[in-house]
Order: sequence, then C-alpha cells, then structure tokens
Amino acid sequence: MSTVDTPYGPIAKELFMQLKQIKLLACDVDGVFSDGRIYMGQDGEELKAFHTRDGYGIKALQKIGVQVAVITGRKSNMVARRMTALGVQHVYQGCENKQPALQALQEKLSIAVSETAAIGDDMPDLGMFQVSQCNVCVQDGHPSLAMRAHYQTRTRGGFGAVRELCDLILLAHGQLETIHGASI
Repeated sequence: MSTVDTPYGPIAKELFMQLKQIKLLACDVDGVFSDGRIYMGQDGEELKAFHTRDGYGIKALQKIGVQVAVITGRKSNMVARRMTALGVQHVYQGCENKQPALQALQEKLSIAVSETAAIGDDMPDLGMFQVSQCNVCVQDGHPSLAMRAHYQTRTRGGFGAVRELCDLILLAHGQLETIHGASI
C-alpha cells in the first residue's frame, strides 16, 4: 500500500487523494470539539472545553474556501457562541438523524458526497458517514464507529482531533504551510 508522509505519520495515498477533493467538512461537537464530558454547575449551567488548536484549524480551512458545518444531536448556547466566534455559518443543533441535515447542506451548497468529509466519535455520527466520502473517527471514539472510518485520528476528541483533520486537508490542498492567523 502506498502512503504519504504527514506531520501525524504516514496515511494511505488513497485517503490523501480523497482529502484533496474536500470542499465541506461536517463535524460533530461532543466528543469531537470537546472531550465528550459535560460539566454541570450547581445552578444547572453546562460547561464544555474547546481547544484553541481546533479553532485555528477551522479558520484555516475557511481561508482556503472549505465550508465547515457542525451537526450535533444536542442543543447548546455555548456551541452556538463558539461556532459564531469561529465564523462557522452552518450550525445544526438538535439533529437526532444527521444524514438529512448533511444531505440538505450538500444540496444547498452544490457539494457532492465525494467532496465531503465528516468527523465523529460515536454511532449517532454514522448518518454523516453515509453521505461523506472521507469518514474520520477521533482517536478515542467508539469502536463501532472507528470500524466504519477511513481514518482514525491520533489525537483525542477535544484535544486537537479536529485540528489534525484540518491539517491533513490543508496538506492535501497544498496549503498547510501557507495559512497564518490567530488561534481562537
């Protein structure tokens, strides 16, 4: 099997060629942008931690024209605020079945399945995988989803897994070293 060297280690050349075609990245939130834990305060407030490296990766993808979407089963004001801060325009919350949301977005943006990547951590993300050419599971994702992924990150969810995928897409597009900006 032929491979391509990346900062994250060698990946299959076939995967690298798929990443070169990506125009849309669809992401889950809990377990992907966050570590999957939800912190509950005494007064009922919820807290999550987001990694700035992931934010940098998302902004870098947008700079090269890759659309980014968040499709999540939960509803959270903090997710809306975080994605607004990152400039993510396509945010779908409360989606129990993620496949129709991603299909509708692909149609709206005229982006084919072959131009779509999805990253998730658990079985609710399988719907995105069904309409995505490049399926990615975070390093600590559920084994059943990992078996269906084309790539499993070397980085855990909430600790830069999104950035890893963004870097691989940027590398495939020949843009990894050309994008600069602030981490957010």
